[in-house]
Amino acid sequence: MIVPLTPLDWKRRAAKYYPDKVAVIDGDKRFTYKEFSQRADQLGMALHNAGIKEKEHVAVMLPNTHYMLEAFYGITPLGAVIVPLNYRLSAKDLGYIIKHSDAKVLIVDAEYAKIIEDIKDELPIERYIITPADGHTTDLDGTDYEAFIGAVGDDDRLPQVELDENQMLSLNYTSGTTSNPKGVMQTHRTNYLNGANFLHHLEIKYDDVYLHTLPMFHTNGWGGVWAITAAGATHVCLRKVDPPLILDLFENHGITSLCGAPTVVNMLVNDPKARDIELKTKIRMGTAGAPPAAALIAKAQKTLGLNMMHVYGLTETSPFILYCEWKNEFDELDADAQASIKARQGIELAFNGETKVVNQEDGQEVAWNGKELGEIVTRGNVVMAGYYKDPEKTAEAIRDGWFYTGDLAVTHPDGFIEIQDRIKDMIISGGENISSTEIEGVLYKHPAIAEVAVIAVPDEKWGEVPKAIIVLHKGAEVTEQEILDYTRENMSRFKVPKSVDFVEGLPKTATGKLQKFQLREMYWGGGKKVN
Repeated sequence: MIVPLTPLDWKRRAAKYYPDKVAVIDGDKRFTYKEFSQRADQLGMALHNAGIKEKEHVAVMLPNTHYMLEAFYGITPLGAVIVPLNYRLSAKDLGYIIKHSDAKVLIVDAEYAKIIEDIKDELPIERYIITPADGHTTDLDGTDYEAFIGAVGDDDRLPQVELDENQMLSLNYTSGTTSNPKGVMQTHRTNYLNGANFLHHLEIKYDDVYLHTLPMFHTNGWGGVWAITAAGATHVCLRKVDPPLILDLFENHGITSLCGAPTVVNMLVNDPKARDIELKTKIRMGTAGAPPAAALIAKAQKTLGLNMMHVYGLTETSPFILYCEWKNEFDELDADAQASIKARQGIELAFNGETKVVNQEDGQEVAWNGKELGEIVTRGNVVMAGYYKDPEKTAEAIRDGWFYTGDLAVTHPDGFIEIQDRIKDMIISGGENISSTEIEGVLYKHPAIAEVAVIAVPDEKWGEVPKAIIVLHKGAEVTEQEILDYTRENMSRFKVPKSVDFVEGLPKTATGKLQKFQLREMYWGGGKKVN
């Protein structure tokens, strides 16, 4: 007997075995698994009654609330596709995505409805459903969420849909830089197997209390929306990234696990409250989205006692394809050496398939020497079905059965892969390849530096040279020359930035991922290095 792989089955299991356990905490609200399951089913029945059919698309524009979790488990059992939207995008990008996605219904949070009000006349949305937000109202003509699901009758039932594990479950959009966002088609199978990786490698258990720091719209919370339910653990919702609130939740709710980009880690360890907090439980934190500096990992483990767990992936791979496996032998290393290992992206996960680094010229796997540079490629169980309505971009990304990530890396003798840079972020100065992340890793060790980004800037002699753009800790003072001298003392001279700018903040995505293309625009203008 073959039963389709779908993460939706985990809700059925959780409601069956843990009906009275708290499934979701959202502020003052608490829902058991029985209650959560019933609410998700009500949403599904209400959408069915509203005319949503199998393979039709429903967009959701929600922060990390119980409504967002209900949307994942309410839309998809119909065989319909959930389209999670980044509510921080521009009106132009949101308009493009909603139209391109072919969504018929939009579930939107009242706080973020204003931007939809401004573009609603150009959207194909047939019905708006509004979820409440304290202190926010909207003029958008829509139905209140609670009224919508409350209209379901006692005799209403979810339709029986024969799901195919290879049919689309979610349509997740990449952030556009120099081109329009691309719609990544993820199936029930890719979501299931990525969720299994999350469950296993981030060590999610029944007693876990997981804080949704990472936006659920971002690749389905990296799979956390599924994995936490699979274990029967507790979801704790977080509307906005607020470091003091997060640290309070660590203490008051007994948080045991969370995920976030290195920027979020940086915000937590540098919050004043972090110096005084005393945590009763050891918290595991998965980090990805950008290569984390070893110095940042060391600080997180020392300041908050976080057990940092480094994972790597892309929206196109659901997203996990590598994780930094921890071995007992590493426990004997000093803290700095441990942090350096944890900064590596690592090895294949158990359920994702094959990942390796290949030479860009001949496509052969690079030597496992930690030196030969190549591009990370992957194939297997979590790779997207393709870009929605874009066969040309799909063919560019998936070649000869492999997905090309665009990330440059080396493979160490133990098989651990370590990213050196994005192809577009690699600095080629006078014919030498210079890794921007390597320079950033050195600079993060400087006590005055809170955040740093290194980019290429044009240079008449060398073509392009590295430039450091730095955010200092509050009250810190340091000169450009002092930064350059510090870098010169800690790395090869040809890699040292040629200049330094001090800024108040760096541009980031909603998940805290640095947007270097915006910085390059400032220095290259209409030049080639903006992508």
